[in-house]
Amino acid sequence: MSAGTRTPSASAQSASRGTESARVGGPSARPDLDEFASDFIESVEALPTYRPTVGCIIPAYNEEESIASVLDSLLQQTRLPDVIHVIVNNTTDATVEFASHYAGPHVRRTGPDEYQETEIFVHDIGVNPDKKVGALNYGYDLVEGYDYLLGVDGDTTADPTAVQNLVDEISSDTRIGGISAIYSIDDTDVHGPMSPFLIAGQRAQFAAFNMSNMLKGRNMAVLGGQFSIFSTTALREVMEDSHQQTPWVKDSEVEDSLLSLQIKSAGYLTKISAQARANVGGMHTLRSLDAQQVKWNFGAIELMWPGQRGDTKGQPFHPNLRLRWFEHFSMLVNIITRVMFVLLLVASLSIDAFVFSPLWLIPPVVAVILNLRVAISMKSRNWKDILFALLVAPAEIYMWIRIGHFLRAWTKFASRKQVDNWAEQAKAERGSGNAYLVPLIGLLATVAALTFVWFQLSTDVQSLILWVCWPILGVITVLQTLGMFFSVIRRHRGYRV
Repeated sequence: MSAGTRTPSASAQSASRGTESARVGGPSARPDLDEFASDFIESVEALPTYRPTVGCIIPAYNEEESIASVLDSLLQQTRLPDVIHVIVNNTTDATVEFASHYAGPHVRRTGPDEYQETEIFVHDIGVNPDKKVGALNYGYDLVEGYDYLLGVDGDTTADPTAVQNLVDEISSDTRIGGISAIYSIDDTDVHGPMSPFLIAGQRAQFAAFNMSNMLKGRNMAVLGGQFSIFSTTALREVMEDSHQQTPWVKDSEVEDSLLSLQIKSAGYLTKISAQARANVGGMHTLRSLDAQQVKWNFGAIELMWPGQRGDTKGQPFHPNLRLRWFEHFSMLVNIITRVMFVLLLVASLSIDAFVFSPLWLIPPVVAVILNLRVAISMKSRNWKDILFALLVAPAEIYMWIRIGHFLRAWTKFASRKQVDNWAEQAKAERGSGNAYLVPLIGLLATVAALTFVWFQLSTDVQSLILWVCWPILGVITVLQTLGMFFSVIRRHRGYRV
């Protein structure tokens, strides 16, 4: 029900029925009662309906290119947040100047006699050692008295009905502690030789992740900070249960994942929206994509792996981490099948022992069908998404890139070396650092070493290795293909990502 729409209460309807009863006796039965009932109904209709309050916070770091679009997106919502706080931190560009043009009250007409108001505040908190976490907690202090906190990244724009959808969903069930929007990436203004490929890969990755969460009862493992709404009551309970002074803590590389776990542990549900959609900022270079994905994977590993690491405690059996375990296991299987196939193929060709079988075409065909189904499930799909799915090479190359991110994250975790992955990502987005080349260098070194060892072996030993390893790879590939097939035939229940 919109803010301007009101329905007579039961008592008003009862009074109306009483009036109708009085009219049975004739037009002059009780004219005073008619007048009283009419006045009563009008007074009830004039009562304001309760409208949940929403405080929006936008942590912004060097967002001069996108902050105007983000604020325009919020001001075009069918349901405006009641207040919007832009929290600028550690910035070295003109983010404050651009955002300041929007500071002040805003009024939007949403109906013939219906208006909504909001006010935008811009806070420059300067150098902040806690980075985004510090900005989020600063914003929380400003909106903790509201019913809901809407967190929006400084490069995320949303559909006009996104806020209304999130508010309707979270207010419909008090068990819900937070809801994430359905994320994608806008690719309408992407140019260059590398960016379209990387953005298409990220769109497919987001789509597959979103659909997995939707098909699990819309339970969301991670309430991404890009565009999510939180119950402030749930946040207060998290702070009390975890003995924290703030909702977000700096202990984890993925602060939103840790908060999602804490909300779930406090007895609340964490959901993905069925309708609210938002476009997040994509990574346009291999360097920046590597830094982002390594940070995400590293943070997830910290939460998944048993044991205490500083103030972060691993929670391997937490229900929100089941999908994470499945993702990492799936990636491990992808590594095994691809690396084994390449090595065995090269080894077989080197001694003229390779025999082609059409059966090896089945896995890539099933993979293409699965990728195509993921693309078709995207609400904003376009020809680029379809081509990415149909052409085997783009999806396969992107998978190898993701394998590099996966291995880098696990290597970092195993080294136990303290690394500021937030700083690494910021440096990568500025175009600095070459860590993204490490997986490629490692792959080339491994291939060179294995090639050297291979040619030191006798022909009999080489044949024995191939005789043992090809069947092992065949069994793993059959199981992996069956898993993809079941994903292909699984009903999507009308969900669109």
